Amino acid sequence: MSPAGISYKKLDWILIGCYVLLAVFGWLNIYASTWSEEAEGIFSLASRSGNQLMWIGVAALIAVIVLFLNTRFYRTASWPLYILSTILLAAVLVLGHEVNGSKSWLSLPGGIAIQPSEFSKIATALCLSRVMGSYGFNLTRAADFLKVAAIIIVPVGLIALEPDIGTILVYCSLAFMLYREGLPGRILGFTGYAVLLFLVTLKFSPFVSILLTVGSIGIIRTLTSRSPVRVFLIYAAFITAAAFIPRLLSVEAVSRVTGMAEEYWLLIVIAPFLIWFIVHNIRNKMKGWGIYVLSFALSLVLIFSVDFIFHNVLQPHHRDRIENLLGISEDLMGAGYNVHQSKIAIGSGGLTGKGFLEGTQTKFNFVPEQSTDFIFCTIGEEWGFVGCVLVLGLYLTIIMRILNSAERQKERGPRVYSYCVASIIFMHVFVNVGMTIGIMPVVGIPLPLISYGGSSFLTFTILLFIHLRFDLER
Repeated sequence: MSPAGISYKKLDWILIGCYVLLAVFGWLNIYASTWSEEAEGIFSLASRSGNQLMWIGVAALIAVIVLFLNTRFYRTASWPLYILSTILLAAVLVLGHEVNGSKSWLSLPGGIAIQPSEFSKIATALCLSRVMGSYGFNLTRAADFLKVAAIIIVPVGLIALEPDIGTILVYCSLAFMLYREGLPGRILGFTGYAVLLFLVTLKFSPFVSILLTVGSIGIIRTLTSRSPVRVFLIYAAFITAAAFIPRLLSVEAVSRVTGMAEEYWLLIVIAPFLIWFIVHNIRNKMKGWGIYVLSFALSLVLIFSVDFIFHNVLQPHHRDRIENLLGISEDLMGAGYNVHQSKIAIGSGGLTGKGFLEGTQTKFNFVPEQSTDFIFCTIGEEWGFVGCVLVLGLYLTIIMRILNSAERQKERGPRVYSYCVASIIFMHVFVNVGMTIGIMPVVGIPLPLISYGGSSFLTFTILLFIHLRFDLER
């Protein structure tokens, strides 16, 4: 029995086993990604593998401490930890040093550097757990929703100033937790659609995005209308006719007269139909029509803001990587080099891989940052498809066991925390693996428990073992 009177036989040893396997496998692959004939031994503190082993030892000690602390400590310490993490995020903007275009690191005595944005995930998850677990909390109530939004927005705003796009994406994953706790699904739908509109506008044009918006509204109207066939035919006919606007404007006689871009002509054509839609619904006292008009207006604002956001908000290296991802430009020796070499490495591994320390792409350092952001391509090359599936299977097991445990919680607070942990791990894995195989932009985000780095490893250790402590007292 523990000091708190809880049997540690009740610990989720399957989750702990997955944690240990990932840590050991990560340590081996860190050694492989930095190995050469002249390299130090795997245990040497002069090597990255030796440093990672040291962090694994420190993390093991911290994990034991985390399990011994009562859950009341985490509830009591949530706000002080959140305030401290916020101060550190502000301090890094002034005192931090820049790495790969992002000022995310604070230097400590002894040559140690920490990344405050990593530890802020723990503080934010605990703070959300305390606030949302309080008596009478209701996420659909405006005041409670604003509290939660503020807790998330403050660190996200500071991280955006670094800037660290990868960590911002991780914070976006908390939307899954909010959805579980009652956030209307339409808000998540709008968020996903906004991302889609941004990418379509960037890849094609505002004209295509406006047509996509009209088509999306048409589909929703068709599914909710009492006369779906008539509504479908009206929207289909309009979109088909509007699609010929660019061809009409390309006619020489017409192009001499017109000086406007095709998207503005499309808006002129849409305007009378929009006015008719509003008047018709007001006269017939129809309900819910305002949401369609508001959605269309917000979509237009986003569509015409894409160019400004892309060129004035995103950093040059982010723009280059997104353009390479979308196929707008192809620079295999510049912005697209990492992903191109990563895909070669993963593809060359085949079914079972080339073997430990036998990866040629890995040996000869074709892929930069291979022990951190691109360590998954080392796994793909040396362990093959089988190794990749086993690693992803371990992550899936961890996430599913966290979610299953969360659903068995009787209190909302621990459930909220567990969902935060599962969401954070999922987003890290999804983005990291996605960027190594070329389906996500390169944003610099570690693979949990595998990538080299003390801040990242300690963060995931603490996140997981606080969850285990909550699960013990379920």
